[in-house]
Amino acid sequence: MQSKYKVGLMRLNLLAAALLLALLAYQTELFASALLLWLAVTWLTVTAALLEFSHRRPATIPWQLLPSLLLAGLLWTDPERHALWIWGWPALLMLPQPRWMLGVTFALAGLAWWSLIGLLGFEQALFSGLLLLTLMLLGLARNLQLQPLRLASRQRVRLAPGLPLWTAHQLATDLRRERARCRREGVHGELLLLGTSRHLLWPLAQDLCRQTHDFETCYRLNQRTLAALLLSRDPEQARSRRQELLNGLRAPVKARFTILEVASSLDEQLARFDQQDVALAVDPEVDHGR
Repeated sequence: MQSKYKVGLMRLNLLAAALLLALLAYQTELFASALLLWLAVTWLTVTAALLEFSHRRPATIPWQLLPSLLLAGLLWTDPERHALWIWGWPALLMLPQPRWMLGVTFALAGLAWWSLIGLLGFEQALFSGLLLLTLMLLGLARNLQLQPLRLASRQRVRLAPGLPLWTAHQLATDLRRERARCRREGVHGELLLLGTSRHLLWPLAQDLCRQTHDFETCYRLNQRTLAALLLSRDPEQARSRRQELLNGLRAPVKARFTILEVASSLDEQLARFDQQDVALAVDPEVDHGR
């Protein structure tokens, strides 16, 4: 998965940017400006070091709030040295971010431009402001244009590089396909739902992915619920595997096994799982001899 997600290349770019900012910080005489640059270096370095674990954080978290604040701080504290950086605001607008963060970026860019009026003069400030506004509107338009593509991409790609962990949208599609395949090929399939606390969700996801086979898939349905489609040769093998799988998971968990032949829609399965008041439940098995 390394080449597919380009983790190494992204890490190299972040470290190169950190090195460049470190050189600028070393040459900066103003303490406040140097401090902001060293904070940016630290942020880029830590991000590069933890890049592989970025799947633990939801995509809606506005991580770009920090670079926006750092950029605004540089323009406010040392405008003579960093005035050229004002053209970085349109690029920040094109990054994936919540809609409210777009407004924050516009506000910070406006305040940064206002702080440069005395340095640029009225005419140059007016021209640069109009040009900056035009570029930011283009960046905003590009962001809004890509939002449907990003949403569709998040719905169909894996949530965690290296782990067979997919979205709830993908599970709704896979349920119909795997149910039809089990009936066609005579394979015993089960839907496993697991519930746990928020702080144990990702450790439990790693355990679940280790317990499943390569041809099986796991899913993150929400902040407390995981799922997996389990395939076995027959009901006897499935029964022996259930306890073995649960023994390999860190507790506490709430589990529900449902045979695909009797499984209803995903929404109904989740409703039954929410109403479940016992730690383990297994939906009644069907008679394959009928």
